[in-house]
Amino acid sequence: FGIASDENFVITTTNRKEITEDNFSELVQDGVTLYLLQSVDQMLLLATKERIDFLPHYDTLVKSGMYEYYASEGQNPLPFALAELIDNSLSATSRNTGIRSIQIKLLFDDSQGKPAVAVIDNGSGMTSKQLNNWAVYRLSKFTRQGDFESDHSGYVRPLPVPRSLNSDISYFGVGGKQAVFFVGQSARMISKPASSQDVHELVLSKEDF
Repeated sequence: FGIASDENFVITTTNRKEITEDNFSELVQDGVTLYLLQSVDQMLLLATKERIDFLPHYDTLVKSGMYEYYASEGQNPLPFALAELIDNSLSATSRNTGIRSIQIKLLFDDSQGKPAVAVIDNGSGMTSKQLNNWAVYRLSKFTRQGDFESDHSGYVRPLPVPRSLNSDISYFGVGGKQAVFFVGQSARMISKPASSQDVHELVLSKEDF
């Protein structure tokens, strides 16, 4: 790597956790992406890119017709899909000490790209690992097992308040991804954890699938 004998360096995960002798076997696994840095908080010189492979949960197949069901019952399914997307923001901002800001933008300017729905919030943000887990279809955001790190680590269910503020829509993992692909053909999630300088971006697309 071109490291001089008198030069200090660290190896970290994309979540900026330093690899040490004590945690090596826990953090270093097949396929994991690592950073070689001069310090844990060093700014990245270039954007990094990795491909995420995962097997969708079977519920994605057997329950993927829920929006068609709403339509067959005479209901407009679009509000249900938007509610799923907003639910992610409700959960992300549930522990804000200040104002909870959630914006919904409908973008139709062809000069800026294809039409899109954008949901923007000032929540806690997600690490690269948490963003990875968000991509896994039908994986409950509160009860992750094994190697999965919760995408809402430390989540505490709010005290009873009007349901619209509770972020309970997706309590059992009902999929925001299904909502995305009901509305369009690709999803782009951009997130910056409050405790990190790194910005993480995830793209899921019908074309890739």
